[in-house]
Amino acid sequence: MALDVYFVLPPNLLLVDLAGPADAFRIAAQFGLPLRPHYVAPTPEVATSLGLGLLGAAPLPRALPEGALVVISGASHSIEAYARPEAREIVRWLRRELDPGRHRVACICSGSLLAAEAGVLDGRHCTTHHTLLQRLQQLAPRAKVQQNRVFVQDGPICSSAGITAGVDLALHLIAELAGPGPAREVARHMVVYFRRSAGDPELSPWLTHRNHLHPAVHKAQDLIAADPARGWRVEDLAGQVHVSSRHLSRLFREHAGVSVHGYHAALRLALAGQWRDAGLSKEKAALAAGFSSARQLNRADARQT
Repeated sequence: MALDVYFVLPPNLLLVDLAGPADAFRIAAQFGLPLRPHYVAPTPEVATSLGLGLLGAAPLPRALPEGALVVISGASHSIEAYARPEAREIVRWLRRELDPGRHRVACICSGSLLAAEAGVLDGRHCTTHHTLLQRLQQLAPRAKVQQNRVFVQDGPICSSAGITAGVDLALHLIAELAGPGPAREVARHMVVYFRRSAGDPELSPWLTHRNHLHPAVHKAQDLIAADPARGWRVEDLAGQVHVSSRHLSRLFREHAGVSVHGYHAALRLALAGQWRDAGLSKEKAALAAGFSSARQLNRADARQT
């Protein structure tokens, strides 16, 4: 069943807030994620930050389908833009139609301000562009505004910092919807990487250590990720990516920032966690993930932490 994604376009739309996430979802659709994109606004023509008008926006829908994702793009000069009648109509529409119990929301940059006015962020952790954090807190005094974050997720409500952070959020959502494989392929196709720092939400081990462009290392990582329970040896991987074992070990350290063994162990631990969540005992989960025992799993976990 296709996912309906509604891109909400405010007046003076910041084009990259739309184009970045929308293109990420378009490429994800090429890799098999079933999507139905909709571009909606209070008026058919939308003014943009570059002075080029966008034509053909559909009206704001009277009802959102179950499970829809609503992406609220940001605007340039948001104080003036959000005082316009079109922006006020978006706020009223969000109040009337959006239900966090039935829909997902992704706020890009200053799009968080419109969500805040509509009460969508009340009681939620959220963020926005660093220059707008104070305004966001004023508009949503009950929200838990986070600083220095690329993006924040609180249940079905996501919000991102400025401009290109919308791509990071889109990749995160694609990983949730379709799994890390398609998200990784989209990132590589767009020649972007998954950001990770001490202040960011922790990313899945399936997505980390991929912020490089070396094809041999990516291919080796793809092989491990496709079958982490397998007893991969460096020699086996090196043969399949056509480099020597010593060279592959050096490339992993240089480009992925981790050893081959460390990367493999992290994926096995993630797989064991998934089996535990599915109801297996620790011993059975360890065996299913390729460890010889729960004791070996514990030792691997201790080394990772």
